[in-house]
Amino acid sequence: MYETVGSTGRGAAPTTRDGRSRWVALVVLCVGMLMIVLDVTVVNVALPAVQSDLGFSQSSLAWVVNAYLIAFGGLLLLAGRLGDLMSRRGVFLAGLGVFTVASLLCGIAQSQEVLIAARFVQGVGGAMTSAVILGMIVTMFPEPREQAKAIGVYAFVASAGGSVGLLAGGVLTQVLNWHWIFFINIPIGVATAVLAVRVLEKDKGIGFGRGADVPGAVLITGALMLGVYTIVKPAAEYGWTAPRTLGLGAVALALLVAFVVCEATADNPLVPLRIFRSRNVSGANVIQALAIAGMFGMFFLGVLYLQEVLRYDALQTGMAFLPTTIVMGTLSVRYSERLIMRFGARTLLVPGLVLIAAGLALVARVPVDGNYVTDVLPSTLLIGAGVGTAFPALATLAMSGATQSDAGLASGLVNTTAQVGAALGLAVLATLSATRSANLLASGEETIAALTDGYRLGFLIAACLVVAAIAVAVTVLRPERQAAEEPEAERGPVRPEPAYCDAA
Repeated sequence: MYETVGSTGRGAAPTTRDGRSRWVALVVLCVGMLMIVLDVTVVNVALPAVQSDLGFSQSSLAWVVNAYLIAFGGLLLLAGRLGDLMSRRGVFLAGLGVFTVASLLCGIAQSQEVLIAARFVQGVGGAMTSAVILGMIVTMFPEPREQAKAIGVYAFVASAGGSVGLLAGGVLTQVLNWHWIFFINIPIGVATAVLAVRVLEKDKGIGFGRGADVPGAVLITGALMLGVYTIVKPAAEYGWTAPRTLGLGAVALALLVAFVVCEATADNPLVPLRIFRSRNVSGANVIQALAIAGMFGMFFLGVLYLQEVLRYDALQTGMAFLPTTIVMGTLSVRYSERLIMRFGARTLLVPGLVLIAAGLALVARVPVDGNYVTDVLPSTLLIGAGVGTAFPALATLAMSGATQSDAGLASGLVNTTAQVGAALGLAVLATLSATRSANLLASGEETIAALTDGYRLGFLIAACLVVAAIAVAVTVLRPERQAAEEPEAERGPVRPEPAYCDAA
């Protein structure tokens, strides 16, 4: 009914897998994705225990998170394109191997240096694994209705994994110790790899053609890594207008501009710029960055509010976000496919974003003496309903302009914008919230009241970011039918695509 990767006819590969085996393969891919997503938040809950055990200072402790984020965010786009060029299955399996070995190294780490280095390697493996998953899903499910259902399952795992990670981190840290937040990845990673070898078809990429675009690879990886580093380190510590922040940000922007120039003139570009000519693809990625920025910052500040103001422990904090996950999963898995097929992804996206914005605006009213049932739960239910409605539609739109040979690139781009949005949202909201609280403390306000007011400001800004995403959705996105019929001059000529071969 609506244009998708598999329904465009542009180089779509015939599917030889029977229905059941494809759904088993989807489960395997989603387990791999869940393991990666969990790792982003499961570590946050255990940071105090890690700090106490290994003697981290407050500033050096941030590198347990930052080392992972820099590698992960910097390599997603490159990993997704390498999947197109070489083998998506091969990149997925290699990423699982790297991530699993790095998890073992994290778990046995007895020094700060070993843990930080292992976390960086974990980020490399996480990027390789997650970058190609969405591209594999849309090529395995070319029929629009099945593809919408599969994307709904993927969207649930990708969006709900963060709140599940909070719960898992609390349980493992309290019942066992912080080492087990990494050790738990080892049996999951091994089992996923064994099943993936059995259920994922071997594939052969389109090849490097007239050579590998090494300059493009270096430029985009350098730009993204430096950009993520600038957001999570100097911007968060010294402020957005500090000379160090502005200088590094300018270098990252210059590398990005150089990359665009390189790709526009390269004979065999790593990232064909034609993928950005689709208004729906470009718009969906901008919307995702804004929405994730608001969501990620909200979860971070929400954890702090529950722990610092309401005095929840790690396990109670994880349980507090469980209703969000349940609502999210119900809508994403059971209803998103029906709604997308009936109304279209663009039509479904806006109401979902409105629900998220409403939930964030509601939680921005939390009081000092808040009660979970009346002050927190309603907003988490609204946000869960909004995410379960909006994110499957968003993933569908972000992949709608990808050809068979660009699916890995589009998948990597989706994950990259999500990661950059998360880092940006966390840095902006955490900084502004902390600044507001510090100013109130300096003026004589009580600690709990100052903290609460800072969190409220963060929640309000998060709601504003989602409102900005709604504005982009309304003004930029087009209905799928109209986007499919847009003039070639605006969309860009569709070049003949090399065949993407399936090898038994």
